[in-house]
Amino acid sequence: MKLKIFATGGTFDKVYSPLEGTLTFNETHLPEILYLSRSTLDVDIETILLIDSLDMNFQHRQKISQRCKDCLEDRIVITHGTDTMVETAKLLGTEITNKTIVLTGSMVPYSFVKTDALFNFGCAIAYAQILQYGVYITMNGRYFTWDNVRKNRETGGFEIIK
Repeated sequence: MKLKIFATGGTFDKVYSPLEGTLTFNETHLPEILYLSRSTLDVDIETILLIDSLDMNFQHRQKISQRCKDCLEDRIVITHGTDTMVETAKLLGTEITNKTIVLTGSMVPYSFVKTDALFNFGCAIAYAQILQYGVYITMNGRYFTWDNVRKNRETGGFEIIK
């Protein structure tokens, strides 16, 4: 089984720019994470976007959807900003039914010491291999179906709607 991994940005791939005093993007950290975790999975990593999900629009989501449709793999992980991850999952869930797609992100960048990125990414890889076809979000060890999840803005966590 070959796994396709798409990077789209979000907090997951942000780094601190000391010159600007802001969080910004350079490149995805996914190859480094897989190397350091000693992963032996057959994966193909592709960067679609490197933007904050609050800057993501419908055209960006359509681009993500089209890349998912076009890729040969039927097991896909997408790293994504948590603020609009649910919106992207909804689009994918209504358009793609013949693949397993798992979106994940982090509340703290991978480049920071106390990050949740590693755990969330590991969970996404595992869930992408075992879940039935469908679109899912995984954060903090839990997974959710695309049509029954929301981000709780008070706690910063994801939860079931119904």
